[in-house]
Amino acid sequence: MDEIKLSVIFITYNHEKYVEKALRSVCEQETEFPFEVVVGEDCSTDSTREILRRVADEYPGRVRLLFREKNFGRPTLNVYNTTMECRGEYLAYLEGDDYWTDKHKLQKQVTFLEEHPEYIACTHGCMMVDENSDEIRDENTLKVGDLYKWSGRFTYDDYKHSGKWPGHYATVVSRNIYPGGKYDYTILYRAHDFVDDAIILLFLLIQGDIYRMDECMSAWRYVRKDTGTNWNSLAMKRDLIKDDCYLNTTMTKWVEEAVGLTDHAAIRCKKDFLTALNMFLHKPDHENRKFVKDMFDYNIRHVVMGDRKTNIFVYSVKCVVEKLLHTGS
Repeated sequence: MDEIKLSVIFITYNHEKYVEKALRSVCEQETEFPFEVVVGEDCSTDSTREILRRVADEYPGRVRLLFREKNFGRPTLNVYNTTMECRGEYLAYLEGDDYWTDKHKLQKQVTFLEEHPEYIACTHGCMMVDENSDEIRDENTLKVGDLYKWSGRFTYDDYKHSGKWPGHYATVVSRNIYPGGKYDYTILYRAHDFVDDAIILLFLLIQGDIYRMDECMSAWRYVRKDTGTNWNSLAMKRDLIKDDCYLNTTMTKWVEEAVGLTDHAAIRCKKDFLTALNMFLHKPDHENRKFVKDMFDYNIRHVVMGDRKTNIFVYSVKCVVEKLLHTGS
């Protein structure tokens, strides 16, 4: 068998309505190189597995089905374990409710990376579709996609300062950075139960730049429903502000150990502490008190103050006074 050039990390759970379209969009890719599809199926309770078996049978030798014996409880752990099974020199990503719209997507991206060794990965544009695969045209919904509006080179500094990401999860093709274990990549599932794309992009950007192509080659299914099990639906029931702050803190600790911190880390850490303090002042309950303390112990005491002696009460009062003086001016 020819050596696998690229592995597609295909993650799915309870995607019976969408998974066939998604998997076919991968299997029908036309490439000059051999690639594999590594499917991490997280013990679905619907007919997802039956659909996967049926489609995989049509592409013998191309699809590897990893059927979990029980649900991981953390989708990010499914992503990590599936990634560790990949043999390709390059990696591509897709979840079972999104799909690719260009049969030459993989070929175009691998060709680009072969011709541009200075980049660690490349991405491209995508369109937003609803649960029926109809393109979304509502302007307010499309604003969510502004996160990925970029063109050309995207650097680690852009990641820290721009408020943008270089591409949606389903648009990424990267070099396989995981063999050899240069860093502790288990943070991929330890940092958050659902968020993996931001962490994967961070892994890549501390090791090289990403190029974002302007061409649209995939569809991002954006669904928000009370009964939905996708991230955008579940996010409606979560405190995303706290989620984001805790994720930032966890990843800042990881970055400090992996490559060291820059001055920007202190700015971000203080911002998250002020977010926690503001929430506590508006609602001084036990949960928000813990939130403030958690943001203080590492963000302020260690990153901002450099482990110099400080006091959470004194520091908080100082922050409130600074805000009042700034407001008054």
